[in-house]
Amino acid sequence: MATNRKINVLVYAGPGSTTDSVRHATWSLRRLLGPHYAVLTITADQLLKEPWTTSCALLVMPGGADMGYCRTLNGEGNRRIKQYVRMGGKYLGLCAGGYYGCGRCEWEVGKKGMEVVGERELGFFPGICRGLAFEGFVYHSEAGARAVGLDVRKESLAAGGGAVPGSFRTYYNGGGVFVDAEKLSERNVEVLARYVDPVACEGGDAAVVYCKVGEGGALLTGPHPEFSGYNLNTLEPSGHEDYPAVVAALKEDEKQRVDFMKACLIKLGLEVNQETEGTPSLSRLHISSARYGGISELLQGWQQAGIISKGEDGREIIKGENDTFILEQHGRFAMENVKDALPTAETDKSEDQQTSKQQGDMLIDYNALPKHLVPHETALPDTKETPYFNHHAFYANLKDYNAQPEHRESEHTFGTNLLYGEVVTSTSTLLEKNLSLLNNLPTGFTATATTQIAARGRGTNAWVSPPGQLMFSTVLRHSLALSNSAPVIFIQYLAGLAIVSAIQAYEPSNGSYKKLPVKLKWPNDIYALDPTIPDGEKEKYIKIGGILVNSSYSGGDYTLVLGIGLNVANAAPTTSLSLLAKKLGLPPLTVEKLLAGVLTQIESLYTRFCRTGWDTVFEDMYLRSWLHSEQIVTLENEGGVRARIKGITRDWGLLVAEELGWEDREMGKRWVLQSDSNSFDFLKGLVRRKI
Repeated sequence: MATNRKINVLVYAGPGSTTDSVRHATWSLRRLLGPHYAVLTITADQLLKEPWTTSCALLVMPGGADMGYCRTLNGEGNRRIKQYVRMGGKYLGLCAGGYYGCGRCEWEVGKKGMEVVGERELGFFPGICRGLAFEGFVYHSEAGARAVGLDVRKESLAAGGGAVPGSFRTYYNGGGVFVDAEKLSERNVEVLARYVDPVACEGGDAAVVYCKVGEGGALLTGPHPEFSGYNLNTLEPSGHEDYPAVVAALKEDEKQRVDFMKACLIKLGLEVNQETEGTPSLSRLHISSARYGGISELLQGWQQAGIISKGEDGREIIKGENDTFILEQHGRFAMENVKDALPTAETDKSEDQQTSKQQGDMLIDYNALPKHLVPHETALPDTKETPYFNHHAFYANLKDYNAQPEHRESEHTFGTNLLYGEVVTSTSTLLEKNLSLLNNLPTGFTATATTQIAARGRGTNAWVSPPGQLMFSTVLRHSLALSNSAPVIFIQYLAGLAIVSAIQAYEPSNGSYKKLPVKLKWPNDIYALDPTIPDGEKEKYIKIGGILVNSSYSGGDYTLVLGIGLNVANAAPTTSLSLLAKKLGLPPLTVEKLLAGVLTQIESLYTRFCRTGWDTVFEDMYLRSWLHSEQIVTLENEGGVRARIKGITRDWGLLVAEELGWEDREMGKRWVLQSDSNSFDFLKGLVRRKI
């Protein structure tokens, strides 16, 4: 059996939400929940149509205007949210999201042009949320912003074991009061915090409540405890003479705010990072080659293509469509004298260390920051420059793998040129979103990193990218002329096969790695047997990696960016290959060696695929490696038909299912399903169509 630990925290970013509220919520939750969860946004269309509930640990409705939520989600959207929570899911409603999670909203009653009154479908809080708690709200403005005091009911939050403040000041701008919440304890309502100052509306002073809903729960707030004072604009807004004092007060209580947020997340059943993660600085990017002179040739090609230009300060730059890269000539000056792109507590010790650290943790547009690129033309990067990735070990292993007889037909280009950064946005984004650079990269060019801060996944999924994970993206060009004999759709399947093959061939002289229980989940996930399940208990498979393929077309070729993330040494958020190896008494795997092995396998399998297409050899390899043979599923959008999974078609890689009738007898009807329009919920045996 497979189990899928829910690691997605989804922040609603559809109609009704404001950009600032989404950004503040996302920033705060990423710091508090990393590396255990992937915090990402979800659109209204995704919430309405995709199977997000199966991987969602927490759904967050941020600040904004709850009428926008109603217009978009009333009916089907709210039905899905309610069912998700009742079945064990968790809901966090912040300000507007708090109003929206109640049975009724009463906001600015009697005030012309402002009044919002009506029943709400979710009804997690079985009463009224009434506002304004404090007067002065102005749409799209900080004019009504306050630092409001909250008294915290510590006994309701102390069970998680972390620090819980008795009181603190937090950002407020338009939130409400949960009317008579104290009287609803018999209806599974707990008051977690109250407003300190007298409120401007009737109904008590409950500012934050928790509601038990079926098997799940909802935590609703009137103020914005997810807002950090360090992320607020210090410029005084129109109509608010005391705004600087508001920001100062919020900064003073930053630690208490963080502790309160942690306690609330623990109350919702999430695992928090007690050592709050700061926003990391982007590191330099190092580009190297297995061939002497390879990087010089690459730079010369970029010069001839005109993608290298002179910046205003005279330095050479590559101005991509998404990122700007500043070329630093290695050896021209001492690298230790160059400051990182962003200050941190370690790099900026001026005046007040704590203030410096907090300022380094502000909301940052990483795409707008220039990326410093160091070409290594004459030697590989020294381990002092890249302490978390050993280039010498990577290239030595790449050479050893390529020398093996089974890879003799390959041209040995994959991994020859490598871009590495200790901390990057996303290896896929760096390549895919900068088309002028991508079009001038050779096939097999690979970008890898130790930490990604904006990792990407398929659909509503993302993959948490902490240190210890192997994460990389590789450029591959596939000729349009091969569309019939070797369709491009199969490349995601080849990547999965390459990963399994590389793991099992990790140490050719030690066949024990072949015993590592690693499997493929259709169409693009890597699962492994959970090593924490005691012997004798029912086995469970959990996700340890994923594949994301993005493609574009020009000049007779598909240009593919093949992105892979794989847990090698990191136990969070699920488990890792090294824990699997340890259970079998094997040495841990290293990212350098495994990366070399996967790239070698991808090139070897792809070379054969271009010659033979998806033949019976590939088909047999794939079916031996996947989880689904003979699994019985429900085709949700085909009237709930039961069907048995038989494989994938050899022409276009479609999932094949045979319809079942009474007592699961085959009916002779065959279903074929596309991976891009259907989602396979392995745990529940459902195949859902994406619209």
